[in-house]
Amino acid sequence: MLARVHSFSLWGIEGYPVEVEVDLAGGLPGISVVGLPDQAVKEARDRLKPAIRNSGFDFPVSKIVVNLAPADLKKEGPYFDLPIALGILAASENIKLSRLDEFAFVGELALDGSVRAVKGMLPMALKARETGKIRLVVPQDNAEEAALVEGLSVFPVSHLGECVDFLQGKKDLPAYRVALDKLFASGSRYGVDYSEVKGQAYAKRALEVAVSGGHNILMIGSPGAGKSMLASRLPTILPSLALEEAIEITRIHSAAGMNQGKLVTTRPFRNPHHTVSDIALIGGGNLPGPGEVSLAHNGVLFLDELPEFHRNALEALRQPMENGQVTISRARGRINFPSRFLLVAAMNPCPCGWYGDSSHACRCSLPQIVRYRQKISGPLLDRIDIHIEVTSLPPSLLLKERMEEPSAAIRARVEKARKIQAERFKGEGIFFNGHMSPAQIKKYCPLTEEARSLLEQALTQMHFSGRAYDKIRKIARTIADLDGSEIIQPHHLSEAIQYRSLDREIC
Repeated sequence: MLARVHSFSLWGIEGYPVEVEVDLAGGLPGISVVGLPDQAVKEARDRLKPAIRNSGFDFPVSKIVVNLAPADLKKEGPYFDLPIALGILAASENIKLSRLDEFAFVGELALDGSVRAVKGMLPMALKARETGKIRLVVPQDNAEEAALVEGLSVFPVSHLGECVDFLQGKKDLPAYRVALDKLFASGSRYGVDYSEVKGQAYAKRALEVAVSGGHNILMIGSPGAGKSMLASRLPTILPSLALEEAIEITRIHSAAGMNQGKLVTTRPFRNPHHTVSDIALIGGGNLPGPGEVSLAHNGVLFLDELPEFHRNALEALRQPMENGQVTISRARGRINFPSRFLLVAAMNPCPCGWYGDSSHACRCSLPQIVRYRQKISGPLLDRIDIHIEVTSLPPSLLLKERMEEPSAAIRARVEKARKIQAERFKGEGIFFNGHMSPAQIKKYCPLTEEARSLLEQALTQMHFSGRAYDKIRKIARTIADLDGSEIIQPHHLSEAIQYRSLDREIC
């Protein structure tokens, strides 16, 4: 007898429907799986027999053929264990599963018949709603994630026997409901805060400007100056996540198997080691998955020791920084991974790390310093608006106990500035000052005569390039927004000029 069961699989961060066909026929007993299964799917043959028997059901002594349609797409992962087991039971005619067509099923089976969680449940649940399969049976540990999709009825099961009883009408399983307000309330807290950072008012202000206008930032300072500490707290001053943003982030983390079946309620902070490969950073592989830039979507990507990263990995950053997405092309098709992140990078001023430090002598020659800084290419540096120097604190300030401004106060100013930009760029296709084109800079960055004179003087005396000219005006626009000013004033420009430290360097 032939049985059909609806299921889903994962391609990148997108789900797609799979129809599991199970046929029992005469011949030598055994299970064959067709439809381009990978090794994990093939190994389901060895899991199914003990799982079915340990659940109290008879395993048919027949030739079993399992077809996973569409047959031209490679199937990966253990998503089909539960639907294949149900198909075998239905095809054997020993058990009547009259409600099988009403549901779609996803889940991995343990040898005792228990149903284990799988990764990528949210993308598959979104595809289920899109294709009209609005009744989805999922593992218990994936229920919260799948229930995030509005309009979908999610039925969690913990054991194959429980699922069979439900389909036979012997057991009632209520649809799982999730309270989103409670999820945000319980999961939106950060374990760090800017009130813990002593001093560094200049660096904190620069980071506030960077977050407010979507400006990528590079911090240059000696070891122990506090660059990593400042960067790790950056998500705490980003605006709170909207539900749409949280679901988009969760979709990516779910496909990577990193969210433990929960809604991601805090801004991502990704901090890859400098030995990371370009594929791990950008995404890809034989079966393409999201990389660090996509895992940092709607959050922060922190690259510490920037010159130590592989050159090809850094150059691969240019497309996602420009377009906000990564496109992976394979023979089977193309996959787009969203990657709209704030880049925060840190580096030492020289190979030994002590150039310009008053408490340590630098051992590097000028050519060594130049070669070290030239590891960062011009095109990549062109996409970083702000570069500042972070100096070490003197012992007297480190020992001093005083109240520092908390992240909540900074975040309030950031949100106010972002609301101004949202209104300004309505219908323009961008959201932040940092993404303005030259035409938009001319339109939205008016200067007073005094400010224009100051900028002309800075360009002449400090030898700023044309690239730096545009960056300074964009940064000044953000500073003016933080100040609530429609016109860029001279003091806004003066502050913006201070955030272009590499342009002022002679070496």
